Amino acid sequence: MPNSTIPTIDLSPFFKEGDHENEKNKVIEIIGQACSEYGFFQITNHGVPLGLMSQALELSKEFFGYPDEEKLKSSPGSSAPLPAGYSRQPEHSLDKNEYLLMFPPDSNFNVYPQNPPQLREVVEDIFLKLTKIGLLLESILNECLGLPPNFLKEYNCDRSWDFMAAIRYFPAMESESNGITEHEDANCITFVFQDEVGGLEVCKNKEWIPVILTQGTIVVNLGDVIQRDRKLEHIAR
Repeated sequence: MPNSTIPTIDLSPFFKEGDHENEKNKVIEIIGQACSEYGFFQITNHGVPLGLMSQALELSKEFFGYPDEEKLKSSPGSSAPLPAGYSRQPEHSLDKNEYLLMFPPDSNFNVYPQNPPQLREVVEDIFLKLTKIGLLLESILNECLGLPPNFLKEYNCDRSWDFMAAIRYFPAMESESNGITEHEDANCITFVFQDEVGGLEVCKNKEWIPVILTQGTIVVNLGDVIQRDRKLEHIAR
């Protein structure tokens, strides 16, 4: 069992009144190191209320507990670039889960469940708050990578492609451990927060490290786009 875990970083200097430049610079330094060593880190004091995070998880759990005929009322439309609404992995897939996916709240592709009735308001609220954190981390990563000012902001300016998913993994069986196969994310930044079941692991130096569930933390994963930017930066130098 590995005795290490991914770094946990306090973002509060970016939400305090005043400059706090020294504290911000220290956070930027720690994030840069975490990105170089892991590609993952956890954030605290990030601006998303714990109560809202808990409510989103509970309402998602309630939705997934409904019979299939109720969940399938929120099936995706045919025109969406990704299956916004309720879907589940095919029976033959190695990944065993069902999920509810949404684009930004103003997107016409979204298909919201009617039940539980509070779900739409909560997921839209948390979507907007995560978007704000994403923009903050984007600016921090831009500095960590030594990129030209606002490079990532201009490169990744189309927020209509942001998406969020609530995912339920099916219980493990004696013949197989259900979940999702090892993978890299193809985007810029992914945020993850887990319920009490946990299960997320990250790979460092061919060793799988469990991400220990800590209430109120959000896991940040750098996707392939950021890694590619890093490689291009090295080539440019």
